[in-house]
Amino acid sequence: MSLLYWNKIAEERISQAVRDGELDNLPGQGKPLELEDDSGIPAELRLAYKVLKNAGITPPELDTHNQLMQAEDLLMNAPDEKARYKALKRVNYLAMKLGTMRPGSALLDEHRYSHKVLAKLSKPKNDP
Repeated sequence: MSLLYWNKIAEERISQAVRDGELDNLPGQGKPLELEDDSGIPAELRLAYKVLKNAGITPPELDTHNQLMQAEDLLMNAPDEKARYKALKRVNYLAMKLGTMRPGSALLDEHRYSHKVLAKLSKPKNDP
């Protein structure tokens, strides 16, 4: 079947759900979407990181990358020379740490977190 056919079916089902009121009173209705800034994550890793995050697993390199972005922000807004020097040391440390965490291609590590994802998905829904 063609993609056009599937799009038509999807549109019809969405229209029917709207008519039936199934999409009324959804959480966040009428509020702006909270979009995440993933511009600092390489394009080829964005989807994988989103899946891991939704599964409750954050890769250590993503945590380090977020820390690096915060340190860079501190550096740019440092009130004095001492604070800038401290923030610059932190930026350099985190940049070096991040570089050592992924020296090769991310594609080579495709199964690195699979056991954590599977463990999370195999838990009963009532289990925290």
